[in-house]
Amino acid sequence: MANVTFKGNPVTLVGTEVKVGDKAPEFTVLGNDLSPVTLESSAGKVRIFSVVPSIDTGVCDAQTRKFNEEAANLDNVKVITVSVDLPFAQKRWCAAAGLENVVTVSDHRDLSFGEAYGVYIKELRLLARSVFVVDSQDKVTYVEYVPESTDHPNYEAAIEAAKAAN
Repeated sequence: MANVTFKGNPVTLVGTEVKVGDKAPEFTVLGNDLSPVTLESSAGKVRIFSVVPSIDTGVCDAQTRKFNEEAANLDNVKVITVSVDLPFAQKRWCAAAGLENVVTVSDHRDLSFGEAYGVYIKELRLLARSVFVVDSQDKVTYVEYVPESTDHPNYEAAIEAAKAAN
């Protein structure tokens, strides 16, 4: 498993570490209207799964905004922000941020995404900051488990991976 810290403290990641070349694991999370969202829900598109501990924090806010600004210029690329925030909080954040095209999904109920992608932080019941790019055939083409969960991911590398997967 990836070695990750949160505010300098080592944490335990639960689940299966995903690697480039893997078939993207299935998951079921909740959309803002509480409807189930799965990998299949976005089939046929390149997806950037932008995973954040909590949408209400500064780095998570910046990460969500950055990926959505960059992806707006890419055809056939969908950015999906995953956190364990409740769907209501995600929806409120999107409205307050004035972002109408942001797709946020909640892994609060089952930690299905967190366990499938190996990003569930056992000690905190949060998800570790990470980025996964999945091509239109559901193959993982980019993986970043950010070593320190309070740091930013490598935005440029993930966007380049999405462009290459398109």
